Amino acid sequence: INAEYGEVSTQSTGGEAQKIDRMMEEFAVVYCQANSTVYSKSDTCYVLAFSIIMLNTSLHNPCVKEKLTADQFVKMNNGINDGGDLPAQLLINAYHSIKTTPFEIPEEDPMDFTITFYNPDKRGYLVKEGGKRKTWKKRYFVLTDNCLYYFVRESDTEPKGIVPLENLIVTECKDRKFTFEIRSEEKFIKAAKTDSGGKMVSGNHEHYRIQANNQEEMTSWMDAIQKSISKDPFYAQMQQRKKNAMSKQ
Repeated sequence: INAEYGEVSTQSTGGEAQKIDRMMEEFAVVYCQANSTVYSKSDTCYVLAFSIIMLNTSLHNPCVKEKLTADQFVKMNNGINDGGDLPAQLLINAYHSIKTTPFEIPEEDPMDFTITFYNPDKRGYLVKEGGKRKTWKKRYFVLTDNCLYYFVRESDTEPKGIVPLENLIVTECKDRKFTFEIRSEEKFIKAAKTDSGGKMVSGNHEHYRIQANNQEEMTSWMDAIQKSISKDPFYAQMQQRKKNAMSKQ
């Protein structure tokens, strides 16, 4: 853990998954060369390192409402040690270490989302229905890292609202052309938005209704959002890292 603290404290991870992947993979190789008896292979260290990055995000990012527990973190890392499990106490110690002392990323404003949106899954202007006032307004949307962000203008650096795509459903609306709806399996969508004073507060949407310019654009956005929706995004990302590591064997 101390070695990863050192790696992250000297580099900006931002929000670009590919950059984090490369950094953690290089870190794992160097670490295992210097500590050949700790892990069975560098892939184990790589998956665990990425898992710890996600844990740091889960525990300390205010946009993540459902925080990972220690038990969930242990289960998330099952089978990463060349098919076997790492000692549970090692993972629990790592969990509490990150919970107590989060990574500090230098020279990066935590509210500067510029890097986060550098390489999104999808972006563009759409028209969104308001929550309390049912007026329709043009907003700039960015889809990345299992979240849908929207801005008043493309040039804005801070989002007007953030919708974590967890346990949501996206469907086409029949009462308005080129419009789709994002709704929760529960009553309200867990989301955040900025109020008139610029403070981030919890959203109170039962659904989001968003209109595209045409049928093709609507379908494209719906497909992209559907692919980003996860029942458990942290678990899904870990499964992908395990799969990637196994494919190298």
